[in-house]
Amino acid sequence: MTTNVVVAGVGMIPFTKPGQSDPYTVMGEKAARSALVDSSLDYKAIQQAYVGYVYGDSTCGQAALYPLGLSGIPILNVNNNCSTGSSALFLARQAVESGMVDCALALGFEQMTPGALGSVFDDRPPPLTSFLEEMVALQGFKEDAPVAAQFFGGAGVEYMEKYGISAETFGKISVKARQHAANNPFAVFRDPLTLEEVMESKHIIGPLTRFHCCPPTCGAAAAVVCSEDFARKQNIDHGVKILAQSMTTDFSSTFEDHSMSKVVGYDMAKAAAQEVYEKSGVGPEDVRVVELHDCFTANELITYESLGLTGEGTAEKFIEDGDNTYGGRVVTNPSGGLLSKGHPLGATGLAQCAELCWQIRGEAQERQVENVNVALQHNLGLGGACVVTMYGR
Repeated sequence: MTTNVVVAGVGMIPFTKPGQSDPYTVMGEKAARSALVDSSLDYKAIQQAYVGYVYGDSTCGQAALYPLGLSGIPILNVNNNCSTGSSALFLARQAVESGMVDCALALGFEQMTPGALGSVFDDRPPPLTSFLEEMVALQGFKEDAPVAAQFFGGAGVEYMEKYGISAETFGKISVKARQHAANNPFAVFRDPLTLEEVMESKHIIGPLTRFHCCPPTCGAAAAVVCSEDFARKQNIDHGVKILAQSMTTDFSSTFEDHSMSKVVGYDMAKAAAQEVYEKSGVGPEDVRVVELHDCFTANELITYESLGLTGEGTAEKFIEDGDNTYGGRVVTNPSGGLLSKGHPLGATGLAQCAELCWQIRGEAQERQVENVNVALQHNLGLGGACVVTMYGR
């Protein structure tokens, strides 16, 4: 027997640049409190908590949640690279759906430092070794470029060569992201950008310039999930359910097909999306709003296709026709996405969840997409994991 899962409440704090945030303990506590207030529940109602972060010592989750109460519940700390927040949500949802608990909390936060992502431990094998070896074999390695940008920039170059698109196509994604973020009080970068400004910013690698890349960011977000029976008993009715959710890890094609798009998770995303469409009975043609993992513009572009929002090789037309924004077929990243809202690794997946719940509830204010009955989420982490979630009324 499985139980339908309700998103009882969501919360987040405004994202900030590194060095301008509260400590992770304060950020996490604030986001969790916000989700509890939104759900009209007390912390005592939470039976399990799953807390995601990438950069932090063990039991940071306990340090963030203990100010809410010392209730003795299981608190599990989660790290799955950039898909950490959605991994925490996956576990919380699974605990409720299985009937193990009636109500669970998923919390994610990150207190980041300026600059590109890097390893903390240099005395042991990096977990991305196999990915790095494949990347180097396909395109070499540049000492002066951030490693993550080389992965996703390589996927962008591969797509350009295969379909003959220009670098400006990727740039238009950045312009769109800023346009959306202008209406999001939680976003870090809300000032508009022209295509010229995007393309003339510092070159990073391949088609990517500085404004094609998401910034390191600090922040926190949370979600309370519960069973429908529990929601009825507690008079919770926000009208949002998790219709389906899938987590995938890498397939043999990641390394055997010798494709940079597959190295960075194309097949993981495609498989997770297909499973979610099948389980939910909702197809990509039914979706009007999506929060997807735009860590780099190249990843947003290839993800349009891996999620089936547009056919393979048609992403350029999808962008040129304005089908990825308001007035088009599906509004992608109304929050501004990682590119403009920011990307505090552990919080990102739960911030996406919050945005989509607000969209379904009709509470997204100036970002509101018309006629939202279902919403799709995609959160990706190299190394690897991909979580795709369908929400609905």
